Amino acid sequence: HGENNLKQALEGVADFLKVNASLTELHLAQCSINDLGAQAIADALQVNSTLERLTLYRNSITDVGAQALADALQVNSSLKWLKLQDNSITDVGAQALADALQVNSTLNDLDLQNNRITDVGGQALKNCCNKHRNIDL
Repeated sequence: HGENNLKQALEGVADFLKVNASLTELHLAQCSINDLGAQAIADALQVNSTLERLTLYRNSITDVGAQALADALQVNSSLKWLKLQDNSITDVGAQALADALQVNSTLNDLDLQNNRITDVGGQALKNCCNKHRNIDL
């Protein structure tokens, strides 16, 4: 029952983001957001053009959610700041985000601390950012 309520709430947030023309910051830390929630938010990011700062730390986002967010970053041109620390993202999700950063030129602050990313994923992110632009990791 509680998971259903969370799903409905996140879908409502995502629907709001799709049509909102003024919100620039959204903080959803410690909200029990899982990959389905991350997907809903990512879908909204693909059409939202005002959100600049998104906080999703201390949730339950894995590589599936990271991939959805990476897909959104490939088309989103407003997000500058994305906080994903303390989730369950591994090297697979880190690589997806690194690939997205090769296309996205707006994001300049990405926080992935305290995930399950090893040196392999860290190096993918570092290589991408060194080649393409300056980004705070």
